[in-house]
Amino acid sequence: MNVDPCTRREWLAGLAAGALVAAAPARAAAALERRIPSSGETLPVIGLGSWITFNVGNDRAARDACTEVVRAFFAEGGRLIDSSPMYGSSQPTIGHALAQLGRPAALFSAEKVWVGDVQRGAAQMEASRNFWGVPRFDLMQVHNLLSWQEHLPRLLEMKKAGRLRYVGITTSEGRRHAELEQVMRTQPIDFVQLTHNLVDREAEQRLLPLAQERGIAVLVNRPFRGGALMDALARQRLPAWAAEIDCANWAQVALKFVVSHPAVTCAIPATSQVAHLRENMAAARGRMPDAALRERMARTVAAL
Repeated sequence: MNVDPCTRREWLAGLAAGALVAAAPARAAAALERRIPSSGETLPVIGLGSWITFNVGNDRAARDACTEVVRAFFAEGGRLIDSSPMYGSSQPTIGHALAQLGRPAALFSAEKVWVGDVQRGAAQMEASRNFWGVPRFDLMQVHNLLSWQEHLPRLLEMKKAGRLRYVGITTSEGRRHAELEQVMRTQPIDFVQLTHNLVDREAEQRLLPLAQERGIAVLVNRPFRGGALMDALARQRLPAWAAEIDCANWAQVALKFVVSHPAVTCAIPATSQVAHLRENMAAARGRMPDAALRERMARTVAAL
């Protein structure tokens, strides 16, 4: 069989992982997946965020460009797309893309409720569902812990009634970690979403170990620090050790650092460019850093 070297490496990686697949879909089969602890369902470790990048208003050309990003995401084996009412027009942009693509069955829809008045929460979630055009959301999260004491009971009831599959809560940029820890210790949530990257590592101290202890899936936002990390690294030469974990660029280094942590279920980088999307998705394939190399990666970036 004639197989080019890159495809052959990926195919062999798939065999090593016990994937009984044909050579043609070897790329997708070799992508790393993690289990959602509360159910055992698996998700690819790279998802798709929509903060800023999908906030394109009614610009049809920009919406169509986002549709191509979503098309490439599913073609690369992606599943989880995350949004929020906070993200401007991102929700209708996602809905437009899903409609254009025939509403892919692989979709894992992750949304948020973001309103201080809990009485308005139900209407906001229904509006979000209509924007997406989905029968129900897979995951509904309380965004940035806003009124979580009131929202979580409703979300848990919705899950019990079959109107949601999973319940979660979020924060970002290291804010309110003590309160997030309280929720993780006391509430029966399925997911937590937090910030973790090569520079912002506070979650490693308490939150990520707690997620493993409590059986809570972890979504990681801001893996590129909102793009600032990539901007800072753009002019730096890729270290020699990047080849040891099959990284061709800094984006893959940053993402492999995040998703190689055993507590992390899925990272959700956002992009509006198909080429960047494909680079991001490739971070789920190939060799992953061990704990020692993760420390070396962080030290290298800190020294730049």
